[in-house]
Amino acid sequence: MLSVNEIIIRLALAVILGGLVGIERESIRRAAGFRTHILVCIGASLVMLLSLHLYGNYRNYSDIDPARLGAQVISGMGFLGAGTIIREGNTIKGLTTAASLWTVAAIGLAIGAGFYTGAIIATITVLLALKVFTHLEIYIPDKRSIIAIQLTIDNVPGQLGRVAEALGKNDISIIQVSLDMMTEESETALLTLKVKSKGNKQHEFHKEDIAIILKDTKGIRKITII
Repeated sequence: MLSVNEIIIRLALAVILGGLVGIERESIRRAAGFRTHILVCIGASLVMLLSLHLYGNYRNYSDIDPARLGAQVISGMGFLGAGTIIREGNTIKGLTTAASLWTVAAIGLAIGAGFYTGAIIATITVLLALKVFTHLEIYIPDKRSIIAIQLTIDNVPGQLGRVAEALGKNDISIIQVSLDMMTEESETALLTLKVKSKGNKQHEFHKEDIAIILKDTKGIRKITII
């Protein structure tokens, strides 16, 4: 049987560790912030404390598995995490916050079980991932930022230069070019490009942006995003 002091210590630690992760999320104005992470951590910790309490009181009367309630916490976090995920066009936001909520629930379970070392190390690792690794992530090449487009253009000298200039003004570089003409006398040509942002992941662009950038460029008759 756990003492009152032990229960207070575990719940207080849940507030501290859950709050540390929550502060980071709150600082960048995420949907689930300081209070949400604290509540998740306290709730998960309390569920594990309840599991231990039931096991201590009824283990001689039935075959009780103290991990069962904790497993339901992990499953149930999927519903809460899903509420933080938002899709905007081709971009999905909130995955990191959903993952942090799930991890905080696991930290709460560890605290409730008395596994303080694991809970503290996990919290430190989570904070490193959220604060430090963010600055490293932007330097990782991302093939998803490469967009292929097909342009039906006027078959006139300098047309490719106009397209390249329009893209270059928006920090978009051409990494592959293919020009297909039926005959030299054809009025139009099919220009296939692969483009990407000159910046890092903080300057990602979307397929719709390409059409907006090129729609007013002289000599472009049709824009197709592949």
